[in-house]
Amino acid sequence: MPDENFKLETIEVTTAQHPDAAVIWLHGLGADGHDFEAIVPELKLPIELGIRFIFPHAPYRPITLNNGYVMRGWYDIANLEFGSQEDATGIEESAAIIESLIETEISRGIPSERIILAGFSQGGAVILHTGLRYKKPLAGLMALSTYLPLADSFVTAAAALNQQYNIFMAHGLQDDIVNYQYGLKSRMLLEQAGHQIQWHDYPMGHSVCQDELHHIRQWIIDRLA
Repeated sequence: MPDENFKLETIEVTTAQHPDAAVIWLHGLGADGHDFEAIVPELKLPIELGIRFIFPHAPYRPITLNNGYVMRGWYDIANLEFGSQEDATGIEESAAIIESLIETEISRGIPSERIILAGFSQGGAVILHTGLRYKKPLAGLMALSTYLPLADSFVTAAAALNQQYNIFMAHGLQDDIVNYQYGLKSRMLLEQAGHQIQWHDYPMGHSVCQDELHHIRQWIIDRLA
């Protein structure tokens, strides 16, 4: 859990001098905001598409799965079983952090409908939890190699908001960290709630591949162009 003096640090990369859209992109457990920073030029987005990419660093916290070792993480993890011993408090804390980032972008002149939430692994779980409960419309959600956390409460939250999203989901067929089946189960729950899922899987482990970057590029263009 971040202490009371925790101040979120972020990295920003812009594709134009005056961006009119934003992508808030969360890293996975043990990484930091630099993890996906280099992907921006690799996406080769059209020069007329002005986007501010925000890559926040998660706070440091002890992780039960790793014998209490302190590392950057959006919430604690006790094991890798879907829906087991989930750190609801940590997930909610991180959701509040991401909502504050969204509000910052809105205050900078970018409407919520031009903001994408993206995340890999644990970061993807947080953006799904946050985006699906956020009260303002967003451009879309991008969930990479991840799963839907606190799935039981999601059904209630979805019914309350009655808000459907275009969601990009991608997963490695040989993922040994976040089981491929957890991704499929999450996709099913989201589709049942009325969300439009663009699903991709790839012959890889818990990572990102070039084909995936190509699909991400096109999805971002479709959502923001």
